[in-house]
This record gives sequence, structure tokens and C-alpha cells, in this order.
Amino acid sequence: MTPLALSFSTLSKHKDCLQKLVVFCNALHTQDFGNRSFGARLLWKRNFSAMSHGVGQLQAQHPSAKNYAASLCTSSSSGQDVTNWLWSVYNETKRQTEDLIPVISTNAVNPDTIFANNEMSLGDIEIYGFDYDYTLAFYSRHLHTLIFNIARDILITEHRYPEGLREYEYIPNFAVRGLHYDVQKALLMKIDAFHYIQLGTVYRGLYPVPDEEVIAMYEGSHVPLEIMSDFYGKSSHGHTMKQYMDIFSLPEMTLLSCVNDFFMRHNIDYEPVHLYKDVKEAIGDVHVKGIMYRAVEADIEKYICYGEQSHAVLKKLSEHGKKMFLITNSPFDFVDRGMNYIVGEDWRDLFDVVIVQADKPGFFNDRRKPFRRVTDKGVLLWDRIHRLEKGQIYKQGNLYEFLRLTGWRGSKVLYFGDHIYSDLADLTLKHGWRTGAIIPELRKEIKIMNTEQYIHLMTWLQALTGLIEHMQVHRDPASQAVVQEWIKEREAMRSQTKDIFNAQFGSLFRTYHNPTYFSRRLSRFADIYMASISCLLNYDFQHTFFPRRTPLQHESSFWPEQSPPGTMSVSSQPHRTKADSD
Repeated sequence: MTPLALSFSTLSKHKDCLQKLVVFCNALHTQDFGNRSFGARLLWKRNFSAMSHGVGQLQAQHPSAKNYAASLCTSSSSGQDVTNWLWSVYNETKRQTEDLIPVISTNAVNPDTIFANNEMSLGDIEIYGFDYDYTLAFYSRHLHTLIFNIARDILITEHRYPEGLREYEYIPNFAVRGLHYDVQKALLMKIDAFHYIQLGTVYRGLYPVPDEEVIAMYEGSHVPLEIMSDFYGKSSHGHTMKQYMDIFSLPEMTLLSCVNDFFMRHNIDYEPVHLYKDVKEAIGDVHVKGIMYRAVEADIEKYICYGEQSHAVLKKLSEHGKKMFLITNSPFDFVDRGMNYIVGEDWRDLFDVVIVQADKPGFFNDRRKPFRRVTDKGVLLWDRIHRLEKGQIYKQGNLYEFLRLTGWRGSKVLYFGDHIYSDLADLTLKHGWRTGAIIPELRKEIKIMNTEQYIHLMTWLQALTGLIEHMQVHRDPASQAVVQEWIKEREAMRSQTKDIFNAQFGSLFRTYHNPTYFSRRLSRFADIYMASISCLLNYDFQHTFFPRRTPLQHESSFWPEQSPPGTMSVSSQPHRTKADSD
């Protein structure tokens, strides 16, 4: 939610408060800034557009606006100390902004909302597909601790890493998804949609790298395309960056950082590329060798949560005659144990097709692998597959054969997954399926955005940014000194907006004001996104999801901005669920 993007209905309820801000902003806009370009004036006006939408007609009813502007112009031109004048404008802007906080606070966003990047109607969807891990099955943080501990011990016992690594435990809130790792420099960092490093989020081991050092290493803060990760976020074919897009990658990033930290603290010379590959292999062994699967199956109540919500979604889809399929990289025994817990022993009756160990994203591109049927005992059968039958389990295969055997093509298919690359990218780019991203972190971030602390911080940050933009045209030393103080305040506030989400790396979705690289890929490869599959319970199957039309940088606003989807003050939006109150 953009704090200043208020709905028209909300604005109309608070005319008195907003009228004051409109009067002041217009007075500010009419100051003697004749040397300013039209574009600069438009930018200032746009910064306050969300506050002034729908109330422009009030100006005609209050001629005091023009008088107020005239008084400011007179006092400025008569030689009043420019420093005092700038600070008076600052204080008045801050006062008017703070008056808006109660208004903006009523526009909180429901974490159980489904958000749209691309217009999509559920009325067009006939077939629903699902990944398993972190889509139908949600895991507790115990699983990340388990993966970290097992991989750490594999490094020690099988790769002969120092015993001292056992002193490190998993740090739940250290990393966030979507970070990049420079394999050769052993640096973990957050990069924005324009390939710029967010300074202050570069870590070597468990400690931040000074901005000056980062700038020296990269000759600035831009990361060239040729060293970025490849299409699937991997470090390959000369790409020195690896992007971690999987929720399972959180313990891997933490383990990398802990091992780096150990080597640096003990002044041990090491090759970063070898460390990266060893940690990657150790994490892979946790999955490939079945260690994690056996641990989860042995204590499933400890590791799987929100099972009843996934069950409710599948049941609702089945009752409405929707076809469903499951394509997962996990093995059958693991999926079967989890789905028995989530749905019950008859879980396969809900799905028309079940495919395990699919080897995504290769499943979507490699035409060579045929499907193979698997018995309930896990035995692989050798017969040729001529059709995909309900109640049967299939292994591997490829999407092209899947499409041929099912005929499920194009925009009538909606597939849900948590991995933007492995689950969604090829489906939307090559095959025209509709895609839904499951972003569990979304619920926590929205709850933070709904807090008074965040709303207050972001509202004033935006207003202050507009003030700096408007007043920077004063080039005399006294004015520049004031503007520089404002810039320092803005920088401090930007750091606060990062820390409020995660002290090391900030929000999953933003690098200060720019979208993150993660956000860029999310908006490209996912038609809709949500915190969990249970969000579907809040909508009927004729619902159309509309993305908000926000003005491009060169566009003017012709209508009040749409209220953010899921705004709680709008009665037609989805109700809060039990998960929201937990």
C-alpha cells in the first residue's frame, strides 16, 4: 500500500483536514520559482496528488488559499531571512502531513487479499495446478533450523570443514528471499530492479561491508548485466551472481554467511568459489539424500502448518467442478505423507493428475524425459504412458507431453507456486498459462505497513522528499545548507524504513523507493500473488482481479487513484480470516 494513495471515498470523509493541506500545497506551489521548469513543478504537484485528488473543487470555496500564498510571497521577497522561511515551510508541511495520519490509518490493507499484476478473471479458469512445498504445504521455522543444522554437519563430516562451525546456529531473521550472492567476492546483497546495489545491505559473513568499500569493488553500485545471475537466478556460464529465490534458500544463505564469518574471524585463507559450491552441495544433500524428507515425515505436526486452509481451498475447487493437478519436485512418499496430514488418505481423489520428482524448471523445457508411473509402494513401472489417469502417480516427464496428453493449454489454466523462476516463468512466457505466486512473507510485510509507525514514517518521508525536490532550486549557500539538513533527515528515515522490515536487508519488495529485483521478476512472471493459497477462499469463481492503474512518470492523473486492493475500510473487500489474527 502506498500510504498517500487514498481512496476517493476516504478523502471525501475528511474534507476539512485535506482542505488545509491542499491550501498549503497550492500556496507553496505558487511561490516565486520562476526559474523552475514545468516538469519540476509538475513533479512537486504529483508528489501531493494522492492527498489532493478529489478535493480540488474545495479550493474555489476557500479564497484564503490565494491570500495565504500571497502573504508567503510578500514576506519572502521583502528580505525575510531565507533560512527561517525555509524552516517555516518545513514545519507547516510537517504539521499538515501529520494531520493526515489518522486518515491514512483507516486505509489499512488486508493481508488475505489477492493482488493483481495483470487483469485476470477466475471465470475463465477451468484447471488449477499447484506446486507442493510452500504452496499446499506450509512449513514452520523448525524446518529451516533442521536444514541449516544438517548441512552444517555435512560440511564438517564430509567436506572436512572446521569443528568450530558447530557453534553457529540458524539465525531466523538474518536473510530475506531474493538476495544476490557474489560467488567470487563472497558478498550477500540486495539489488534493485535497475541492477543497483542497495548500499547498506551488502554483507560479508555476518557483518555489513562499508559503502565506500562496496563502491570501490564494483566501481559504483551498478551490477553489469553480464555478471548478474542467469534467467533462473543461477550462477553459471560466466555469471558470478547467484540469486536466491526459493524459501528453502534462507538456511543456505545463512550457512554461507556463518562459514564466511568463521573463516574471517579466525584469519583462515579460503577460496570463496569452493565455499559456495560446498555449501550448495551440502544443502542439496539434505534434499537429495532424503534426510529432510525423513525428518519431516517422522514429526509432521512439528513441521507442517495451516494444513486445514489448503484442504478448504482444494475442497472448494472440487465442489465447483474445477480440474486440479499437482506438479512437484518432491518425492511421492514425502508428498503422500504430507497430503494425508493436510487432506486425508483420499487426497488423490481431488487431483486429476499428480506428478512427483518433476525436476522443475527442466520439466518445462526438456522434451526428452518421458513420464513414468509409480506404485503406492514407490516402485517404478516400465510401461509406456498413453494417458494421465486420475488416482495414479507419475514421475518426471515434461510439460510438452503433459500438454499433449491432457489438452490443458493457454489461459484456462492457472498454476500456483512459490518459486518465481522454477514454477512460473516458463509457464507464462512460453505457454500462456495464468500464474499465481505464493509469497508467505507478504502477510508479515503488510502487517508492518499497517502499523502507525510505518504510516507515519512513510507519509513524512514522501512529503519531505517532495519538499526537497521543490526547494532545491534555491542555490544560495543558506538555502542549500537547509536543504542538505533535510537530505540527511531523509537518508536517516530511509534507513529506518529498511530496518523496520529486516535490520540487515529490509523489505522483500523494495530497495528504499525502487522495487527490488525480486519485485521486478514477480510483476513479470505472476499474474496474481498472495500470502497463501487460502486467500482464494475470500473470492468467488467469477471474480476478476484488476491491477491498479497508477500513472506512469510522464502521465497526469485524471481520476483519484484506486484504493489499494484489500483496503479494510471498503466493505466489499475480503473479510479478515483466522490466519490474519494469529
